[in-house]
Amino acid sequence: MNRPLTVVFTGGGTGGHLFPGIAIAEALLLRDPATRVSFAGSKKKIEAVVVPKRGFAFDAIWISGFRRRFSAETLSLPLKVVVSLWQSFRLLRARKPDVVVGTGGYVSGPVVAMAARMGTPTLIQEQNEYPGVTTRALSGMVDEVHITFDSTRRMLPRAKKVVLSGNPVRQSLSRAETGAARRAFGLDPALPVVFVFGGSLGAASINRAVVTMLPRFAEERVQVLWQTGTAQFVDMQRAAAGMPHAAVRAFIDEMHVAYSAATLVVCRAGATSIAELTALGIPAILVPYPHAAADHQRKNARALAGGGAARIVEDAAIDSLEDTLFPLLRDGDALRRMAEAARGLGRPEAAFDIADAVIRLAQLSPSRR
Repeated sequence: MNRPLTVVFTGGGTGGHLFPGIAIAEALLLRDPATRVSFAGSKKKIEAVVVPKRGFAFDAIWISGFRRRFSAETLSLPLKVVVSLWQSFRLLRARKPDVVVGTGGYVSGPVVAMAARMGTPTLIQEQNEYPGVTTRALSGMVDEVHITFDSTRRMLPRAKKVVLSGNPVRQSLSRAETGAARRAFGLDPALPVVFVFGGSLGAASINRAVVTMLPRFAEERVQVLWQTGTAQFVDMQRAAAGMPHAAVRAFIDEMHVAYSAATLVVCRAGATSIAELTALGIPAILVPYPHAAADHQRKNARALAGGGAARIVEDAAIDSLEDTLFPLLRDGDALRRMAEAARGLGRPEAAFDIADAVIRLAQLSPSRR
């Protein structure tokens, strides 16, 4: 059959689950612009806003995660599961996908499960070193699970096929010239830059540590490029007022430019950040978010540090950040070794590798026979 490939992506709740799916979708469209792509997710989460802005069709599924504390949502969960499975069935009957790709988050559960039950080829992409609940639950029924860290294999004993592909990153992520990148933020091209961010919402503990280190940055003639998050932007901007080598932003959209400006990065250990750091080969100090589900950020950080690409400072010890940061900045050989290790761990072609797997799986689809 010669009709265009049709793929339904499902996943979201956070950017870490959503953006890998968008990266794979973009790679599929670069392989064949006629590919039909749609996304299924929650109408109350990030995917409901981002997906339509990217030009993809979006279908809402009524489901929520399990909460340990008793609430009205806990009582409604069984009903939501039944409704979400029925919605998934109707969605799949309407879209007639050749392949369904799940990228994590509770919303991907019913769609992937229903697709597998209906005989549609299915693939899961897992971003974190420790696989999420949805991945573990579905691993035995999907055709392929694509992982970011090789150590994840042992935690998926029921999976039919596990492939080490890496975490897909956006097509726009590429190195800019360092001097030009620094000038874009009003920084001196000749002085080192520490790029600090805590995710799109910022990280209060990291922001607090940077405030205490501002005099040391000035003393050491080290520049700081600082994404504070919107909630603390005004206070952090005021704290940095008068500092000659500080660029403070609430949010940075052109992340590839910020990465390119950096000598060293300080950030959380979310899967997307780690994928971007390794794709570009940037040394980092990772501060894992201590309340992440299943402590997955600490496990991500340990995987990167174990490969020689990062150092770890625990959130509870954030006041000691400068004891790691400034000696590391003075050790050019260590920074070069970390950058090389990061590049060795990176898989910049992950989106295309997974897109090719989707195309192969499509040949097994009953709809294409």
